[in-house]
Amino acid sequence: MTTSTHLTDLAAFIQASPSSFHAVAEAARRFSDAGFTALEETEAWPTGPGRRFVVRDGAIIAWIEPPTTTSTTPFRIVGSHTDSPSFKLKPKPTIGGSGWIQAGVEVYGGPLLNSWLDRELEFAGRLVFSDGTSNLVRTGPLLRFPQLAVHLDRGVNTEGLVLNPQTHMKPIIGVGDPGSADIVGHLAKLVGRTGAEVVGYDVIVADTAAPATFGLDAQFFASGRLDNLSSVHSSLVALINTPDTLNDIAVLAAFDHEEVGSASRSGASGPFLADVLARISAGNGASTGEKLQAFAASWCLSADVGHAVHPNYPERHDPANRPIVGAGPLLKINANQRYATDGVGAGEWARACAQARVPYQEFVSNNSMPCGSTIGPLTATLLGIRTIDVGMPVLSMHSAREMCSVDDPGYLTAAIGAFLSPSSGNLPDPTVGHA
Repeated sequence: MTTSTHLTDLAAFIQASPSSFHAVAEAARRFSDAGFTALEETEAWPTGPGRRFVVRDGAIIAWIEPPTTTSTTPFRIVGSHTDSPSFKLKPKPTIGGSGWIQAGVEVYGGPLLNSWLDRELEFAGRLVFSDGTSNLVRTGPLLRFPQLAVHLDRGVNTEGLVLNPQTHMKPIIGVGDPGSADIVGHLAKLVGRTGAEVVGYDVIVADTAAPATFGLDAQFFASGRLDNLSSVHSSLVALINTPDTLNDIAVLAAFDHEEVGSASRSGASGPFLADVLARISAGNGASTGEKLQAFAASWCLSADVGHAVHPNYPERHDPANRPIVGAGPLLKINANQRYATDGVGAGEWARACAQARVPYQEFVSNNSMPCGSTIGPLTATLLGIRTIDVGMPVLSMHSAREMCSVDDPGYLTAAIGAFLSPSSGNLPDPTVGHA
């Protein structure tokens, strides 16, 4: 897949995925089209070789079992997350005042609040109905967080913008009496139902602007939700293109709720991945001891975006390790285990990048800046599987619109492919891909 084709496909995936539920639906559609079989957790699963996937709310796990699978065959897992920082629709969401109709929303994760101002936004997510069914819904451009004019905030450019998430982050959706409007009813009508039928919902705010390339020679790619749909897309493309002639079981695990701590039934701290691996192992006749043997020989690659050095704030970065966009994905390292990479994992990442013939860079935080974290330490702790933290370098992380190099999504996809399907025999020199 060429860089241009890969970016076009990434853009299409992102545009089809305004919420975690939409991202999973799009991934499931693509897996089905590629010959993977959809399974239900409430039913018995087939055993033996095959390509399969299962969905749990806003999370999806897909895998390939090769014909050579035994009770002790290891797993090669790529983990990512489907959610992004945003805002979530509250109960009793139709509010307003001063002649405006507004929506009540709650901050989801850690968005850069100012980046959401003055954009045409949409609601997207899942509606649950009284008959037990559910539907995905998206509105298209519907709402906006309008910024206060500079004439009414004279110090904004010299003293900084201060936003109170309760009082200032109430988007407008219309003009008139809030009592005459019904946001939930509007969402239900879009899927042919009534507001009275809605008994629950998981609806977030998403930017509607299309992804775009820009910069000298169109070097850059800008989009909402690169954190972390870029990793979901890379792992999806890599898994679909992975051959059946594997030595290990190749697994994609895309979790929900990473931006709020992963502590949910569909998050990385929940049992979803452990449940799926246990059922795969049981289907291969593995005893408890044999399953643990397989885990001891397994690998997990936690793929999430990382920070490129910011040219206007270079002091916020480590002075020796200064990754840039376009120079390959990051190997993320932290002494306090905010990332799960160790020396052995660094060697495996070097091998995968050398096999894929792509460059890579190390990322480590400035000692005076707190380090974020990923699903890597969570899955390592829950399963005891050796884990490597990696990701594509970006600027504007947690903005409504983030940016990366046009080359790095393809680099990450190629490296993930090499991780899932290691070359046999003599491996390439692991220094080849290191920038």
